[in-house]
Amino acid sequence: MGCTANDLVAALKAAAATVAEHRVELIQLDRAIGDGDHGENLDRGFTAVLAALEANTPDTPGAVLKLVATTLISKVGGAAGPLYGTAFLRASTAVKDRAELEPADLSEALTAALGGVVARGKAELGDKTMVDALDPAVKAAKGDTAAALLAAAADAAETGADATVPLVARKGRASYLGERSAGHMDPGARSTSLLLRAFAEVAAR
Repeated sequence: MGCTANDLVAALKAAAATVAEHRVELIQLDRAIGDGDHGENLDRGFTAVLAALEANTPDTPGAVLKLVATTLISKVGGAAGPLYGTAFLRASTAVKDRAELEPADLSEALTAALGGVVARGKAELGDKTMVDALDPAVKAAKGDTAAALLAAAADAAETGADATVPLVARKGRASYLGERSAGHMDPGARSTSLLLRAFAEVAAR
């Protein structure tokens, strides 16, 4: 059985809870190399996503993803809103109006999300951004079930986020710090890995 709109809503609720739980950690990571608002912005965005889904639960996964995208773009400041919003928007376009998403559809959605982030942020692997978590996640996203595919993606995203620590940032506000940006995990890569882990855990249930 594939991933339905309701399954996706459950995953987004888990993601929102994870963002709330790690809000302070994300703020501290961003304070070290950015402007300190990543955790606050994401938490506000996902709180708004929950309210939007409460008011109107769309009936296809693609429509759910589109609602998430428009909410994040309109409610989240900084770089996170446009980047995550574009990721969810591209994912929704990729899955179109399919009633249920099979593992191949999830892989396609993740690939489209990465394409959106790269197009929007003009970042590539090694620039110390969320791409460093999302790119390996997309490459690893394989499996016969949604749970297996998302677990593999989440594992790769966590490894990718850890790998941003020694990097010198080449994009975003962190790039202004030059060499001083090394030694800190990128907050966008960390939040990407947290979201994918939340999705994987819901799929496993």
